[in-house]
Parts: sequence; structure tokens; C-alpha cells
Amino acid sequence: MTLEILHIDDDLVVVNKPSGLLVHRTDLAKHEQDAVVQRLNEQLGRWVFPVHRLDRATSGVLVMALNETVARKLGEQFMARTTGKHYLAIVRGHTADQGTIDYPLAKLNEEKGRSRFKIEGTEKEAVSHFQTLETFEIPVPVSRYNQMRLSLVSVQPEHGRTHQIRRHFKHVFHPLLGDTRYGCRHHNQAMRGHWSEDLRLMLHAKQLSFTHPITQMRMSIDAPVPDDMLQLIESLRQQTCN
Repeated sequence: MTLEILHIDDDLVVVNKPSGLLVHRTDLAKHEQDAVVQRLNEQLGRWVFPVHRLDRATSGVLVMALNETVARKLGEQFMARTTGKHYLAIVRGHTADQGTIDYPLAKLNEEKGRSRFKIEGTEKEAVSHFQTLETFEIPVPVSRYNQMRLSLVSVQPEHGRTHQIRRHFKHVFHPLLGDTRYGCRHHNQAMRGHWSEDLRLMLHAKQLSFTHPITQMRMSIDAPVPDDMLQLIESLRQQTCN
């Protein structure tokens, strides 16, 4: 399946990554043959260089360099935090109108057969800003409640720590809907029964801004929200109790 290209020039390509697709093959997924890098290599007939990553279940804007020099310069922008990143997420509960989550994140032990735990001394600064766009309250029983509360939020992470948005919203007790690692199993189970068994992580990288390494022009690229997320949002609007 070909990837949706949002922008392409002689130096870089920006795609709308679908949920469920790896950015590139890793040691943790050696058996996987399908990934964005491999698809683009075939689609463009040339090698591409990953610059940043999105979680497998996350959809949205992803930029790849078309040569090593551009890859290095783009990578420097991500490291220096001069890029702008805007995500959309659906989370449990009603969030504040706006806020900042300032919570350092440590590496997690991921050994098979052992419970996940923080590795002490590996904490790194992590800040995420958010604005609540809409709130929903639908007649779906969950846990001890007769109704389910959800919020649609826009998130701007200052850093790019692993699973930053997912871990930050878990930290403030508003885990992302469909998150099987950090989410609320009661909400996920209830929504799968009410909405779809195919419910996935409701996180979309909506916009990415960066400076083109060659032209020095500031670019801002948006990725259309996937149909499944749009359909869920519209369903939540229709069911919200007045």
C-alpha cells in the first residue's frame, strides 16, 4: 500500500503515517517486514533517512530526509527543540481548559516476563502543553459509573521522549483512549464493546513545523485526521448528553 505524501522536494519527504505501521524495523520487531522506510524506498525508488519517529499506533505527520546531510540538519532541529509539534488525542475524563504537564520521564525496564518499572537515574526533562477542544459525556456504563466522560485535546510536546504524551496523560489521570500500555482497560473494553473491536490508540500527529535545511524557509505541514478518529469524534458529539 502506498503512503500518502504530504510534501516532497529534492531534499525531504513528508508523509501521513497510518496507525499500525512501524517507522522502521527494530530489534524489538525483527519479524516485521513492513515499515514506513521500506515502503518509501520502494514507492520513491530511492533511499530515505528517518529523522524522528512516531509510535506504531500513532498516525500523522512524519518527515524523512532524502540524503544524509539533510537528515543530520533536521535531526539537529529536533534535538534543539526548534520544531513545532501538534497532536490530537482523545483521553479519559474531562480535562482542564488548558494546562502544562511538567513531569520528567525515566527509561522503563522492558524485559519480557517482568513488570515494567522506572530505571532510577535515567529521568529526563519532559514538558507537554495542552488545550481542551471538546468534552463528551456518553451513556456508556464504565466501571462504577453510568456514563463515560472523554475529552478531545490538542497537545504540544516540548520534548520528544518515548511515549511522552501517553505517559504524561496517564500521570495526570487522563490516559489516552485505546492505549493498551498506559491506558484504562475499563474504558478501552467499554468503548470496544460500544464502538468497535478495532479501537486503536487515539493519538494523531496533526501538524509538524520545521525550517527547511536547504531553503531555510519555515514549513508547517498538516496531516488529515484519519477516518476512524473522525468517525469516533462525530459519534461522541451525537451521543453527548445535553
